[in-house]
Amino acid sequence: MLETQDYDCPYCGEPAEAVLDLSGGDQHYIEDCPVCCRPIVFALHTDGEQWSLHVRSENE
Repeated sequence: MLETQDYDCPYCGEPAEAVLDLSGGDQHYIEDCPVCCRPIVFALHTDGEQWSLHVRSENE
């Protein structure tokens, strides 16, 4: 099950969109910002139906 979530880069503040795969359960991963290319840490928490996404810089 795929969902999308808008977020702002914690470094440059530019808006972007993440595609989330909720079928994998809780996930922690790093993706580069599509604008400034700095690494963003994503923390996805889900029970398969409800979910929350938190993004932060690598140094937080």
